[in-house]
Amino acid sequence: METLKNNLILISLFVFSALLVLPLLQPGFFNIHDDTQVQRVFEMKTALTDGTFPVRWVPNLGYGHGYPIFNFYAPLAYYIGAFFMFFGLNALSATKLMIGIGAMSAGISMYFLGKEFWGKLGGLLSALLYLYAPYHALDIYVRGDIGEIYAYAFIPSIFYGLWKYYKTQKFLYLAIGSVSYAGVIASHNLTALMISPFILFVSLVLLSKTRSLQILFIPVVGVLLASFYWLPALLEMNYTNVLSTIGGKADFRDHFVCLRQLWDSPWMFGGSAPGCTDGLSFRLGKLHVLLASIAVLVFLAIFKKEKEKSLAIGISIALLLFSIFLMLDASKFIWEKTPYMNFFQYPWRFLLASSFFASFIGGSIIYFLSRFESKKNKLLMIGIYLVLIILPIALYLKLFVPQSYLLKISDDYTSQRSLKWTTSKISDEYLPRSFKAPEAEEEIIGDKISGENINVTDQALKTNKLSAMIESPEDTRITIHTPYFPAWKYYINGKKVDVVEEDNGVSLSMPKGSNIVTARFEETPVEKTGNLLSLSGVLGLLVGIIYAKQKGSLR
Repeated sequence: METLKNNLILISLFVFSALLVLPLLQPGFFNIHDDTQVQRVFEMKTALTDGTFPVRWVPNLGYGHGYPIFNFYAPLAYYIGAFFMFFGLNALSATKLMIGIGAMSAGISMYFLGKEFWGKLGGLLSALLYLYAPYHALDIYVRGDIGEIYAYAFIPSIFYGLWKYYKTQKFLYLAIGSVSYAGVIASHNLTALMISPFILFVSLVLLSKTRSLQILFIPVVGVLLASFYWLPALLEMNYTNVLSTIGGKADFRDHFVCLRQLWDSPWMFGGSAPGCTDGLSFRLGKLHVLLASIAVLVFLAIFKKEKEKSLAIGISIALLLFSIFLMLDASKFIWEKTPYMNFFQYPWRFLLASSFFASFIGGSIIYFLSRFESKKNKLLMIGIYLVLIILPIALYLKLFVPQSYLLKISDDYTSQRSLKWTTSKISDEYLPRSFKAPEAEEEIIGDKISGENINVTDQALKTNKLSAMIESPEDTRITIHTPYFPAWKYYINGKKVDVVEEDNGVSLSMPKGSNIVTARFEETPVEKTGNLLSLSGVLGLLVGIIYAKQKGSLR
């Protein structure tokens, strides 16, 4: 009974979290902007089954030729989805479970952060504000940005790790913070780029107070842990057409938010457009705005007398206002002068940061009210607490529904036609710039190897390897329809050969007679370096845990 009482808030949080993912229990799926999630989970599982790790290349996307999507598109959520497929779930069910876990996890991480400052009930309010923030609904049921959903869930744990280490000097919290930071990077690179200055700022503020350089362990080791992903993504992007997504209709100058849209804008399922009339909502949430505004007044009146809470509220208010400013046209000079800001494409992405800070601040209201609680007004105060806790659900739950349901089964998403044509048309920016995409389904090349007067036998194809016996009565050139990427190495009878990049793959010279042609995906020096850096991060964590355990300072 005592255990149930102690965990009642966590149990309540789980129930409240489950409410926002109930639509995932419906048959089929629903319309989202990035309608490639099931296919990516399926491709991740296929690559893992073929013995590839870390997964960088997938076999069927790219019009059936394959491409290195997970070298550039953050892979963590898809590892989780593929994991469930190994337990017998089909790709659609695994995807829905993947989305549900990512969405619900945000509340847990925010609860533990909020509880450190505002107590259990205040932590619960912060968690519910964070869970039910309109932008969270936008990511789940409108945009379908699964990577951003997972990054959103990790963010509170980073700040929890920073604060708890500052308070306790326990290595456990360095580990929590660094793993969470790596989780953000491996979940969504743009969110990592967005949130990193905030993390560095808070780290430096706490460093100035504790004088312990160990607090920088969190950002440094977090970056190391995720190096297997971010280093190749940064240094090898020129081999693909991924930079084509920058500019054009996604030019940040056309997608600033009007201030009134943050207060209220129609909830729709369309896209972003220039001006103040968009096809989707950019509301921060009226309850979030009101509670954050009240918190500012409380901070000025009372919290400044309490150093720790004053520090937390002061930093959060400043970063909330800065994140809002970055969404407005007035911040254009920052966007134009700061390197890599154009990668964000849409300034309204900073709603993610604003939702985090506003939700954290909002929980302080319960802490403030609790200061006025007495035996005489205890029942009244409990009633007020309950109203505050129910308000996020009552106001925002209606947003957590899709526009419409699609009565599709898993095979509709993972059939060869869906993978090689329908999905590939949606996302082909990971192909080389020289690769000529087919304009019609009939133009998709079916054969993996082609050439004049050749006979191909004993062909074996996996995600990371192709082999075949090829016979020809004369010297010839053959084309292997795998898009050019430096990790692919080609061999004839075990001897490495050079290839020529073509608009539909690579070509190579082959002598007459019978020859064994092999192509293998062998990680590049950049990719191997990223792997080694990640391993060094893991090693650093293990050494730290062992040392802290011996010193009795692990927890």
